Amino acid sequence: MIARVRAGDREAYAELVRVHADVAHRTAVLLGAGADAEDVVQNSFVKAYRALGGFREGAAFRPWLLRIVANEARNAARAARRLRSAVERNAVLEAVPGPDQDPETLAVTRERHAALLAAVGGLSEPHRLVVTCRYLLDLDEEETAAVLGWPRGTVKSRLHRALAKLRTGLGEPLLAAGDGGLR
Repeated sequence: MIARVRAGDREAYAELVRVHADVAHRTAVLLGAGADAEDVVQNSFVKAYRALGGFREGAAFRPWLLRIVANEARNAARAARRLRSAVERNAVLEAVPGPDQDPETLAVTRERHAALLAAVGGLSEPHRLVVTCRYLLDLDEEETAAVLGWPRGTVKSRLHRALAKLRTGLGEPLLAAGDGGLR
């Protein structure tokens, strides 16, 4: 599909945008763009289009695009000098109650989610970024490394340290919980 885009096929690029728009938006929101997420995503797709000439043949498009989104999100957050609020994070990741989920279980799940997101928000930027990419965006280590522009070993070591900090701050049971905790 990239070859078609490079050849001038606008519909092929429109298809790439359709396929990756949701994950790009989630990435922007989770990495701090907040209310500016739509602008960040739009700017990222424009930058990606302009940079396609330098895109390495055979490389995966998604991590390459998400790296652009991550950089744009960080730039937007710095320029605006604001952090995401707990309300925005909860709105993006809040558990949707199932038809058979009882109110007590839903309340506990939301409490755990809120505590986990608050703890992740309190991490240093490199630790917050690696946890967000790896677990909240569900990227594998290789994709996380590509998005953040770090060597894979750096991703592993920062993730290890970040999870250790979360375990210390939250306690092991919350992190192991299947309903909203990190693996």
